[in-house]
Amino acid sequence: MPLARRLGLADAVFIGLGSMIGAGVFAAFAPAARAAGAGLLPALAVAALVAYCNATSSARLAALYPESGGTYVYGRARLGEFWGYLAGWGFVAGKTASCAAMTLTVVAYAAPGLGQPWRSILAVGVIGLVTGVNYLGVHRSALATRVIVCITLLVLTLVAVFGFSGPHVSPWTPFHGGGVLEAAGLLFFAFAGYARLATLGEEVRDPARTIPRAIPLALGLTLVVYAVVAVVLLVTLGPAGIGASPDPLASAVPSLSPVVRVGAVVAALGSLLALVLGVSRTTLAMARDGHLPRFLAAVHPRFSVPHRAELAVGVVVAVLATTTDLRGAIGFSSFAVLAYYAVANASALTLRRDEGAAPKVVAAGGLAGCAVLAFSLPVASVISGCLVLGLGVVAYLVRRRGVAR
Repeated sequence: MPLARRLGLADAVFIGLGSMIGAGVFAAFAPAARAAGAGLLPALAVAALVAYCNATSSARLAALYPESGGTYVYGRARLGEFWGYLAGWGFVAGKTASCAAMTLTVVAYAAPGLGQPWRSILAVGVIGLVTGVNYLGVHRSALATRVIVCITLLVLTLVAVFGFSGPHVSPWTPFHGGGVLEAAGLLFFAFAGYARLATLGEEVRDPARTIPRAIPLALGLTLVVYAVVAVVLLVTLGPAGIGASPDPLASAVPSLSPVVRVGAVVAALGSLLALVLGVSRTTLAMARDGHLPRFLAAVHPRFSVPHRAELAVGVVVAVLATTTDLRGAIGFSSFAVLAYYAVANASALTLRRDEGAAPKVVAAGGLAGCAVLAFSLPVASVISGCLVLGLGVVAYLVRRRGVAR
């Protein structure tokens, strides 16, 4: 049973914004500043350039293959079943970890002094609420995302206004040039939601026209927001102050600290809402092809959503959020997502001009950029990412051998 096409251009752009302008803008700048110092802006530019190449490749492929699953579908169609599977595995593994991290971010900001077991109970409640909203239908999820994005943008606007009007420090020292690529890899985590629209290709009206317009538009708006926030942080705290602060936006404007904390919770909820939406759709696509249990491919007859996939993702995220500290999983998630987009760019390299191909330099640059940023991340993140992707390869080979028999 196909999914209902309910999303227009505005809904698609807001889902893209909700996927990007989330918890990352409140959390990613501190570790990036520790890595690059005053090289924060060059690192942001590098991350945005790689994201642009990835977004362009994803948009062209999504227009050609308007199905749920994103790069899982593109890799399978253009490169072969294995590469599509590897992209899907990396997306589901990396973004499930991100969902758990976002859940923990909501708990940390909403109730910073809360101890166990109440933290775990609150985490389960948060993911249960988000799963319930998605279960009722993607249209309601899109409306909720629109409201959340507006609130988050309002908070960031207040931070910018108060930050620029307050006392300033020198933003230019120190500059750790060697850490720019590592910082770019960390900041890429905050951009990584732009192609979430591609995983919703089966639910977008006129996808050949809507998706190529929505992805670059959402990415461009996000880059403007991030650049303004980065400049505010540099002129109010300086590179050392950003790196030393666990909550740099609140530290930049102490008088707005409660507002910023609320904004962080709302933004993390928005990211979590969009993440669960995207992961469940990729799970649906992989279940349809037998790479995951086929019962996950069911679509609800009334709400037209992959309800079993959404419930399964919600359960896994709830378990992770209550049993694991996922702060280190941010690096792993970045590694897995960069691998996912590497497959997207490799797929885009095979497009012909009559299929809507962008200039080859865009896809080639995106592929090279993904590889460079992935292996510039901290060593622990690279090792854990390679191990999980390797586990996926083993599972694929075992399944193939079973089918051959």
